[in-house]
Order: sequence, then C-alpha cells, then structure tokens
Amino acid sequence: MFTGTMTDPIVTPLGYSHVRLTVTDIHRSKAFYRALFGMEPGSDFSDQIDDPTIHDDPDRTYGGCSFTFGGQTLGLRPVALADDRFDPNRVGLDHLSLRVASVADLHTAAERLAEAGIEHGEVTDLPAFGLVILSLQDPDDINLELAAPRG
Repeated sequence: MFTGTMTDPIVTPLGYSHVRLTVTDIHRSKAFYRALFGMEPGSDFSDQIDDPTIHDDPDRTYGGCSFTFGGQTLGLRPVALADDRFDPNRVGLDHLSLRVASVADLHTAAERLAEAGIEHGEVTDLPAFGLVILSLQDPDDINLELAAPRG
C-alpha cells in the first residue's frame, strides 16, 4: 500500500507530455481529428497499418499517428477491435478536455461542428470550475470536451 505524504512528492509534473487514445479504425479517427484540429498529424504511420509487424512496433507508433499543439501531443493507436466502443465507466479515461483560448472559440467551434455534421452538446457554463465547455464524441464514442476559462 502507498504510504507517501502530500508534503513528500514523488515527482513535480510540469504538464502532460502526451495522451494516446486507442481507436478501432485509424483512417476514420485520423480524418475526424484532422478536421477537428485543422492540421495534419505530425507523425503518421497509418499508411502501414496492413503491415503485420506494425502492431508490435513502438517506433512506428503501432500504426498510429499523432497531433502536436501547444507543446502537447495527442496520439491515436489503432489496436482496438472493430466492434469495440469507449466506455467512460470502465477503469481508464473518462473524457479528454482540450483547452481553447476563449468562450468565443467555443461558440465558433459549435457552429463549425454543426456545419460539418458532427453532433455536439451546448456551450455550457460551469462556474464552480471556472470553465465553459462544449462536449462532443469522437468516432469511437470517446467524450471530448473543449474548455475555455470563464469571462
């Protein structure tokens, strides 16, 4: 059992280096995130997905791709079974929240998502957290949240 204390940290993190999401269809997920972020992946091995050795190769990110913004990276790893779907009630990820600059950016994103035919929630004020958010689901039903500081 862990016996550390809050006054004796094991590490002092500076932020997230990267997050990697497990996906069922790398081409579908890559297209979704390319449209969402308006950028090409910084690394991309999805064209090698049919190579049977790629699923065991971390140097080729297991056939995935990654997007880097704001000094952080979001990776996609195509190893889930085709009929699998995300479940926020299992151990692991509940949702992924991506910070944007302003509430105006959230409203613009809601308009652009609607134009693209991507279902999303309403821009929602969360005063207790000092945030305003906009939720949407990726192709594997992973909940994404766009978040801006209030005011």
